[in-house]
Amino acid sequence: MSDTYPTSKLPLSDGDLLAAVDLGSNSFHMVVARYVLGQLRIVDRLRETVRLAEGLDRKGGLAPEVRQRAIDCLARFGQRIRDIPPQRVRAIATNTVRRLAAPQAFLMPAETALGHAIEIVAGREEARLIYLGVAHAQPSKPGELRMVIDIGGGSTECIIGSGFEAIERESLQLGCIATTRRFFENGKLSKKKWREALTEVTAEFQQFAGTYRALGWDEALGSSGTNKAIGEICAAMKLTKGAVTAEALPVLRDRLLQADRIEAIDLPGLSSERRPVIAGGVLILEAAFDALGLKRMAVSKAAMREGVLYDMLGRGGVDDPRDASVAALMQRYGIDDAQARRVEDTALHLFEQVADNWLLDADDRLMLQRAARLHELGLAIAHSQYHVHGSYVVENSDIAGFSRQQQQFLAALVRTHRRGIPKSAFDALPDRLLAAVRRTSALLRLSVLLHRAHEADPIPQLIARADGNSLTLTVSKRWLESRPLIRADIEGEPQDMAGLGIALRLEAI
Repeated sequence: MSDTYPTSKLPLSDGDLLAAVDLGSNSFHMVVARYVLGQLRIVDRLRETVRLAEGLDRKGGLAPEVRQRAIDCLARFGQRIRDIPPQRVRAIATNTVRRLAAPQAFLMPAETALGHAIEIVAGREEARLIYLGVAHAQPSKPGELRMVIDIGGGSTECIIGSGFEAIERESLQLGCIATTRRFFENGKLSKKKWREALTEVTAEFQQFAGTYRALGWDEALGSSGTNKAIGEICAAMKLTKGAVTAEALPVLRDRLLQADRIEAIDLPGLSSERRPVIAGGVLILEAAFDALGLKRMAVSKAAMREGVLYDMLGRGGVDDPRDASVAALMQRYGIDDAQARRVEDTALHLFEQVADNWLLDADDRLMLQRAARLHELGLAIAHSQYHVHGSYVVENSDIAGFSRQQQQFLAALVRTHRRGIPKSAFDALPDRLLAAVRRTSALLRLSVLLHRAHEADPIPQLIARADGNSLTLTVSKRWLESRPLIRADIEGEPQDMAGLGIALRLEAI
């Protein structure tokens, strides 16, 4: 066997189109790019102000009119990317969708409208993608550290990185819409309100300001619409040439506060579309400057959507961040590498035999691979119920490169690779993933069971056949009879696997 794990990559050829869709809390964006000679060339951009966060209530519900606004926008986006294959489209939902009490109630019609699956990403994964987009758009000098601040509609991400790697990532529940609603809900502005709000928002940044200041940075960049708008206002007021500085920001803020209501804000270069949320954006940026000791922040043209495109490009080559994340988890939790390799090889051997009949694709193969590598993670905590411990760690860790649904998929495989199948094992997953997760779980269970003795020798005459929800496994009779423990386990497996909705039949030849 080779020294490295085999992986299934996104196949890309010259001329292929890729698309990234960003379901932000303020605006929805889509960027379409063509892959040419290993590079991406942007061929189309679409943007609509949806203000999804505006419709979010305190119980995690979404106002019907805002929900419909979002669905209509996604239908228009979907028309543009209708002919791009699913594996070359990534749609990412961020803070507002993360906060929905019932995200599937929104995601199901949203995915139908777009014509593609929508992933929910955690705040720190959002931060990584933002940094990746900025880093590719504005390359830095070797060894140089840079700070990136992205103020969205529902959250603010702060990242320090070097090259294309994010070193520190933080995501705060502060966005231009959310903060405007929180502190200026009745639309009234005053210096007193501003001072009180600034104290609260600055405290949020101070949680990590010490760490960031100690690490330091050579330049600061702001991404997304709010920072771009503030930079344009600074330029229109002739305070800077487009950057935001510690000297310009208070002048801009004082000019903003000359209005006593949000709708009366009159700032040069401010669009009517941005006016309702600019107060929250300026407040967040002032707090960031104060807490982090920023002097100057340039504005980047790139944001998360570009990062998503480059992340897809990485998945097409040798730089898939998910591989590095899985390797890091294996090292951190002391996973037996040789046993993980054995289980993976057998799982993939079974996968190749049943994939066509079970309609399993390259992404399902990757999830099975990664689950095989991580299935023993929970042993670092305790042997008893180790599959439960491992599943919890996988689902609740910040794992770079994975969306929330992908982590839930992976966690479900780790949870169900042994013992009985709880009825709630797959509750967190959308319906479109249920068949794949149940079927890959069956393959992982068999692979783990067959390698219970941790033997290095390959398993002879191992054949799998799938037909609907039935799975037939053929094993060497001689091999099985010489291993009574495995034989006892495998004879009891049909009863356990029924919990997956799969009828298992065993044959010994």
